[in-house]
Amino acid sequence: MLHWFDLHVHSFFSADAASAPEALIAAARRKGLSGIAITDHNSCESADYCLKHGLMNAEGTPVNGFLVVPGVEVSTADGHMLCIGTTLPEMIGVPAVEVEAAILERGGIAIPAHPYDKWRAGIRQEVLDQLKTPVIEGFNAAVTSRGFNLLAKEYAARTERRTTAGSDAHHASAVGTASTGFELDELSVAALLRAIPHGGALNETYLTRMEGFKKHFGNWFRIFNRDPRKPQ
Repeated sequence: MLHWFDLHVHSFFSADAASAPEALIAAARRKGLSGIAITDHNSCESADYCLKHGLMNAEGTPVNGFLVVPGVEVSTADGHMLCIGTTLPEMIGVPAVEVEAAILERGGIAIPAHPYDKWRAGIRQEVLDQLKTPVIEGFNAAVTSRGFNLLAKEYAARTERRTTAGSDAHHASAVGTASTGFELDELSVAALLRAIPHGGALNETYLTRMEGFKKHFGNWFRIFNRDPRKPQ
């Protein structure tokens, strides 16, 4: 069965994002997604939050038919890398190849986020060449220039890597703008991790101008959109 996922979503545990995991999940359900990966900047607090509030199962199975996948977006020494399917200790400033090794050791998938986007810490090509990952983010709905997505896709084709599409949502309203569909024999984290290296169907839609504005001025929007559910 084809299941659609947004593998690049930020909650209020990212300094520049505003929404609670509950809001992200509700928005994803409305978009018809089967699951999301919450990939906050250098923080796995969302995984603990989701487990505590019954939004995610430690066994990697869905809750009420919806799958929340643990993850994190690491600010490596070489650019941003998504960790999908597991959590990590803090690894800010660690070389990308070492972060990738840590992700693989924990059974996760490493996905370079918005590669080539030099304005948003995209991993450059000489570092991509050193990575083992069979997949990169080929479409990011929030890139500063659409040409960066084209470069990522060209690189993936040239190196026979698969691609994913993600919204990079920093507000619930942007969740599912872009997504990736995978044929899964069951809805679970384990099945998703088996499928990602083989690639999937891509929903390639860019953020609207308003969503781009909200993301760019994320910290300002947080001031006026404080969610009482965020732990103090």
